Amino acid sequence: MPHSRPRPIDPSAQRRLCLQWGAALACLGTLGAMAEELNDLAKVQASGTLKVALYKENAPYSDGNGQDMQGVDVALAEALAKALGLKLSLLPFDAGERMEDDLRNMVWKGHYLGYGPADVMLHVPVDKFLIQENRQALIFAPYSREVLVVFHARARLDHLQTPEDLAGLSLAAERGSGAASSLMGYGNGKLRNQVRIFNTGLQAAQAVVRGEVAAAYVSRAQAEAALHGSGRSATDFGMVQLGLPGLTDNGWAIGMAVKASHKALAQALEDALNQIRGSGELTRLYRSRGLTLVTP
Repeated sequence: MPHSRPRPIDPSAQRRLCLQWGAALACLGTLGAMAEELNDLAKVQASGTLKVALYKENAPYSDGNGQDMQGVDVALAEALAKALGLKLSLLPFDAGERMEDDLRNMVWKGHYLGYGPADVMLHVPVDKFLIQENRQALIFAPYSREVLVVFHARARLDHLQTPEDLAGLSLAAERGSGAASSLMGYGNGKLRNQVRIFNTGLQAAQAVVRGEVAAAYVSRAQAEAALHGSGRSATDFGMVQLGLPGLTDNGWAIGMAVKASHKALAQALEDALNQIRGSGELTRLYRSRGLTLVTP
C-alpha cells in the first residue's frame, strides 16, 4: 500500500498555531514570574514570623537588648507584624560605616558571620542617590522625616538665627553623625573647640536638659525624647532648624527596605503601613512617646 503524502499545512493556520503556542508560553512565563514574586511573601507567611532589622542605640527609635528593645520603630514593627497576622522577631544590629553595608548585611545578603538578613529593615533613608546605588535592595514606604534642630536652653541662648549665635557657647553632638561634622566644620572649625561629643544624639540632647551644655545639634526626635523623659516644661527650651553646610534644611525621609526581588512582601508591608497610618495609629505611636510625626 503506497504511503500517503503528508497534508500541507496552511501557512495562515501555521501562524495562528504559533501565535497560540506563543501566547500559552508567555502566559506560563507570566504565571511562573508571579509565583516567583509571590514566593517571598508566601515564605514569610508560612514561617508565621516577620523578621525586622532595627538599629541598636538609635533612641528614641530603637534601643535596648534583643527582643526587649524599645522605641517608636519597635512599636511600628509590632504594628506591621500584627497587620500581617504574624509574630514579630527583632534583629538588632550595630550601624556599619556606610548605609550600603547595613543594606547588604541586613536586607539582601546577610552578615558574613551568619547574622541576617531580615525580612525588612526599618529606618532606611528614602534617598534617590541611595536607591540608585543599591539596586539589590528595594527602598520604599517612607513613614516619617528626620529633621535636624539646634535644641537649646532659652536661659542660656534665647536668640538663635544663624550659626554665629552659637559662638562662645558649650555645644553637643552625636559621635560620627553628619550633624557633628557640620557643626565642627562650620567656618573652618570656628565652633570646633566648643563641641562636646556624646555616644548618641539622645545623650547630647539630655545634656542640654541637665544644663551641661547650652545647645545640641540633634534630630528633632532626639530632642523631643530628651524633653519628654525629663518632665521639664517645653517653654524652657527651643528647637530651631538651622541649616549648616553639607546638610539639607528639610531633613530626609525614613522608610523600609527589603530584598529587591521581594516585591510582593514590599507591597504587603506598604499596604499594612497605609492601614496603620490611615487609622491614626502611627500618629499615636509617636505622640505617646512625646514625638512629632513629621510628614515624609
